[in-house]
Amino acid sequence: MNSPDIFTFVRPMSRLSLAIIVLILAGCAMVGPNYVPPAASVSGNWHTHLKGGLNADATGPQSLAAWWTKFNDPELSGLIERAAAGNLDLKKARARVRQARASRGVAWAGLFPVLDATGSATRSSSSDNAGIGTTGNLYALGIDASWELDVFGGVRRSVEAADADLLAAQEDLRGVLVSLLAETALNYIEVRTHQDRLAVAETNLSSQDETYRLTLWRYQAGLSDELAVQQARYNLENTRSQLPALRTGIEGAMNRLAVLLGDMPGKVHAELEERKPIPATPPEVAVGAPADVLRQRPDVRRAERQLAAQTARIGVATADLYPRFFLSGAIGLQSLSTGSLLSSGSGVVSGGPGVTWRIFDAGAIRKNIEIQSALQEQYLIAYEVTVLGALEEAENAFTAYAEEQQRRQSLNEATQAAHQAAELAQYKYQAGLTDFTNVLDAQRSLLNFQEALTQSKGKVSANLVKLYKALGGGWESLASDEKKQPVNGEKE
Repeated sequence: MNSPDIFTFVRPMSRLSLAIIVLILAGCAMVGPNYVPPAASVSGNWHTHLKGGLNADATGPQSLAAWWTKFNDPELSGLIERAAAGNLDLKKARARVRQARASRGVAWAGLFPVLDATGSATRSSSSDNAGIGTTGNLYALGIDASWELDVFGGVRRSVEAADADLLAAQEDLRGVLVSLLAETALNYIEVRTHQDRLAVAETNLSSQDETYRLTLWRYQAGLSDELAVQQARYNLENTRSQLPALRTGIEGAMNRLAVLLGDMPGKVHAELEERKPIPATPPEVAVGAPADVLRQRPDVRRAERQLAAQTARIGVATADLYPRFFLSGAIGLQSLSTGSLLSSGSGVVSGGPGVTWRIFDAGAIRKNIEIQSALQEQYLIAYEVTVLGALEEAENAFTAYAEEQQRRQSLNEATQAAHQAAELAQYKYQAGLTDFTNVLDAQRSLLNFQEALTQSKGKVSANLVKLYKALGGGWESLASDEKKQPVNGEKE
């Protein structure tokens, strides 16, 4: 059996080489606007006066990478790491990144030829009345090729859009991570705050129970009237009524933590049921400058990449105004019998350039360009809104953190005074030097101030978490596997 002469098949295709080279060289041009990143006009300094340990020292991914460790709470750090590994919303965001990466691959493939392997075995019979009356077989093997030459850059613009979409998906993942870290920390702080509030209420309940028993004894001894007994009982039961809500708050925060970790509700109860202090804040917190926040926050970065993608889509739509050039060809073997299919005389080859051009569509292409341009304007406005929202969130976070620290200090002093007043009132009542109303007032004031102080301690820590979230901190240290993937055709 003779081997086929492949060069015999491909020689006619060489006549197309010059045309291919010319068209590829012409493909350097790309229609549509070239993307220019928007310049956000921001002040070099914050409007809010930084106090309460805040300073304008520079921040970046590394300085904000593990902000939760600044609370020096191993349990908090452990929960955050588990949430980053098991949270379902984070897994869903990672799947969106994989989807965007695959879509980029589809767009990139449009720059290259498409090859199809073909094979067939056909038996045909012609009509006797047609004067032929033959029956025969036809066997064929071959490869078909087609290639759209991206002369005006429509395919390259689609690749550009897909690249930006991928980076936007990665920033979306980082945004989900930033929110997850903050929500995990906030729920942990809520657990510890409610536990402290419950402890305060139980301590006061014990003290008020002693007061009630003392008042009841005095009444039974004829040293006091029934009004004092009922007032003491009212005070006692009012405090007791607060306990169920506090236990419910602890239960809800623990269940939420478990779900954030990707577990069933109740999974973290055993490890968190022991009461521990509310995480303490560090003495100094660097917040950087407004420009640092815009560079760091994933939502701002995502909005910028979405704008870039939509700008490229204008070019994709504009390319439809121009003709599409393509090359197609086929090389293969045909024979009436399988025995001669691979012989040199069975070779067939075909190929040549082609062009398509939509010359009339009632203005649909231009309207589509208008649509894409209007969408670009919307994405630009969305970017500007995101920038303003990011700066607003940061400014508010600075104020909330600093002012709550001042409130905590005042409540601490008030609580100390209320504690002394309650002790004095109890002593004087036992000595018969004051009436029971003063005791009740002092106990109620002490409980209120202790409750407010505990809540303020938790709020200071929670406000610092919100501050770090406003700065866009946390995604870098736990997202090493989601760093920017290669684009523009680089090998992964």
